[in-house]
Parts: sequence; structure tokens; C-alpha cells
Amino acid sequence: MTERVVGIGAGAKELATEDMILNIGPQHPSTHGVLRLRLTLDGERIATAEPIIGYMHRGAEKLFEVRDFRQIIMLANRHDWLSGFANELGVVIAAERLLGMEPPVRAVWARTLLAELNRVLSHLMFLGSYPLELGAITPVFYAFNERERIQAVMEEISGGRMHYMFNRVGGLKEELPYGWLDRVSEAVAETRRRVPDIEDLILHNEIFLARTKGVGVLRHEQIMQYGVSGPIARASGVDFDLRRDQPYLAYPELPVKVVTREAGDCHARFEVLLEQLKVSLDLADACVERLRSLPPGPVNQRLPKVLKVPEGHTYAWTENPLGINGYYLVSKGDKTPWRLKLRSASYNNIQVLREMLPGHLVADMVAILGSMFFVVGDIDK
Repeated sequence: MTERVVGIGAGAKELATEDMILNIGPQHPSTHGVLRLRLTLDGERIATAEPIIGYMHRGAEKLFEVRDFRQIIMLANRHDWLSGFANELGVVIAAERLLGMEPPVRAVWARTLLAELNRVLSHLMFLGSYPLELGAITPVFYAFNERERIQAVMEEISGGRMHYMFNRVGGLKEELPYGWLDRVSEAVAETRRRVPDIEDLILHNEIFLARTKGVGVLRHEQIMQYGVSGPIARASGVDFDLRRDQPYLAYPELPVKVVTREAGDCHARFEVLLEQLKVSLDLADACVERLRSLPPGPVNQRLPKVLKVPEGHTYAWTENPLGINGYYLVSKGDKTPWRLKLRSASYNNIQVLREMLPGHLVADMVAILGSMFFVVGDIDK
């Protein structure tokens, strides 16, 4: 505790005060995940902040080591439960690299389409829930209406609402259903038509501006020090996106527009997410058109009953909705990986809170925390 003496008025005695330790969380045990912040307060202003994690740690990396490469896909799509399909991609890309395997062209374009649809779903969740955390109830209903529209086509193709399990080493589980591309086009077009409603409702709202403009500024050097990535980094002027700068899947053939802002505050992060949503809808349309023009063909490679990955190591990284996900795979030639190290976006992104929160009021902490767009399972793995 730091003790200080403050005056309480003319002619009055001086009063000794000290900092207060305030624990924010862990919250209700049945929520989707808990994060604890240990704050030192000087009055209502935050002096120090320490994010404390690990309350729902599940040991995913150790579980990877005792499951074969088909079973790992099921586990890998669960750490960030909003980005199930994107999580699967890193595992299968890493395994395919060690196998020297090229998935069929149709699988590459279908994977890219599904990854962008999954990105839309993740962004819509935060575009709806962030205003809710600041007291705006209506936007979440608009966002979830659009989520359900995209969710319907994802559920149709995979059978899952969150954990799609549609990727396979060598391609995809099965061919796209008849007429599915038409339904994707309709869903994307309708969602694009409705996005301005969310934008008009919240982006220029006076209360929203007051709560987010100039609040929680994240500087470029802090991003470099902590390895922050994704929309949060781009809102602070970091012009980097793996889809454009180190492309994988079909991204080399797509016009990937990287959205950036310079302010680095809560409002800039929300703006980047909104603009990225529009970019993903455009990329989904481009993938649909390409898939229509491709001749019929396989969507996966034939695999042996027991899939063994050759001895070696590789690193695969993908531009997930929340930032960069990395998968370092080490194989000893067995059917299970000797080591699969997961680099999740939320883990790095949330560490920078210890730099961002000091100096702000407790009331601003909610606005800052919500604008970091994290999933607790992605932190605790």
C-alpha cells in the first residue's frame, strides 16, 4: 500500500489516505470464461493493473499430444469458440506441409470462403456485444439477426453451429451441398444491406463517442513489445495482415484490403472491426464466384486409415478473426504429434492491459476491456 496525505479543506486537518486494491472478477462460475483484473486504485483512477488468467485452463497442448491428427481438429476449434473453422485451418495446414500434400483447388477456395464467413460471424458478435457493455441494448439484436443468417449456411454445410469440424487433412469433409453457393450469396447480400443499420445506430452516437474517443489508446511501441495482432493492432496503425503479406489458401488471388486507423483508441478498434466485416463480405462474394467457375472435382485427398506425419517440424500461422494464430508442429513420424505449440491471438492481446489501463478511471475500464475483443478460452487454452 502507498500512503499519502491529502488536504480536505481550508483550516481542516490533513487526512492520510492509501491506495485500494480492487479485484475485478473472476465472475460467475457458469459464464463462458473468467478473467481477473487486480487493480490498484488512487481514488477512482487506476494506478496499476495486473491481468490474472488461467481459471479455465484446459491443457489443450498436452491433449494434442495424445490424439491423432483427425482428433486434434476437434480440440483445436474450441479454444476460440467464435472462430471454430479458422482454428481448424492452422492444424491441417501444418500437417499438410509436413506431408508435402496439396489439397484440391476446390477445397482451397471453399476453405477460404468458409474462413471469411467465420470471420463475419466473429466480428458480428463483438459489434453487437461491445455496445451492450456500454449500455446500448439495441445493437446486439441487429448483430445477432445477421449472425443467424450467416450461421444458417454454415450449419447447413457442416452440421455444427459453432464447432464445424469440416476441415480434414488434405481438404474438406465433403462436397458443397447442391444450391449452397446460391444461399451463401443471398445471405451475404442481405447482411451487407443490413450492416449500415448497425453503423448508423451506434458509430456516431454521442454517448458512444464520449465513452470511446480518446479512451484506451494503444501505442505502436506497445503493440511491438507485447505481440498484439489483428484488428486491435491495425487500429493503432499497424498495417499488417497475413492474408495480404504472407498469403495462404486462395488469398494470393484475392484483393485483400487491410483496414487501419491511427487513433488506437476504443472507437478506432470498433471502426476497424466494422470495416473488416465489409471486406470479409466482399471476399466471400469473390470466393463464391470463383467456386461457380471451377469444374467439378474432388475436395479432399485419399488418406490411409492410420495417418502418420513424417518426422520434422513446421510452423503455420493464420490471420484469425481476433489476430494471428500460430501452430508449431513437431512430429516424430507417429500418428500423434510429438509437440503442437499453439500461439493464440487473445493471449498476447490481453497482456497489454497492464500498460493500457493505468491512468484511466474505473468507469473507462469496461470500455477498454470490451474493445480488446478477446475470448477467454483463447487466453487460457
